[in-house]
Amino acid sequence: MKPPFEVGVVHPLDHVSGNASSSVVVIEYSDFQCPACRTYYPVTKQLIAEFGNEIAFVYRHFPLVGIHPNAQLAAQAAEAAAKQGKFWQMHDLLFEKQNEWANVASPKSLFESYAILTGISVEQFKTDITSQEVINFVRAERTNAIKLRLQGTPTFFVNGKQIQNPASVDAFRVIIKDAINAKS
Repeated sequence: MKPPFEVGVVHPLDHVSGNASSSVVVIEYSDFQCPACRTYYPVTKQLIAEFGNEIAFVYRHFPLVGIHPNAQLAAQAAEAAAKQGKFWQMHDLLFEKQNEWANVASPKSLFESYAILTGISVEQFKTDITSQEVINFVRAERTNAIKLRLQGTPTFFVNGKQIQNPASVDAFRVIIKDAINAKS
């Protein structure tokens, strides 16, 4: 199965936090090595906590490999953790520890240490992070982002409509509340 191309619906291969069947779908195309994505991480985390069951928050990979040489492997680390049910835990660690791994020549051993922190099988993680299936999935998501003509990260969609990156958590909250009210 190929990763999703649609920006207004939740796909079975999506990583979803909140209510996967919600009529309000927020999709983020992101790069774990991107400083701007790191800046938005606490904002999205707060909104997920706040809106919980009212929204489906979807994370999709868009590693900007031309400027972030470790982004592809970081996305593969998240996917390898996902194979053991720990995508969001690895997602959080990759953003929280971005300064630790972003500029090292080979972050794989750091990613393996994060796998230990999530409680997954490190041996399975080591196999999955470099598996062709995981590599192809991340590349396919990146290709889909390019087909959507996305210019950078993070890029957000609310119910299929691309939004300008909100300047604050309050501005993002207003956009989500408006989407919820429009559906009710």
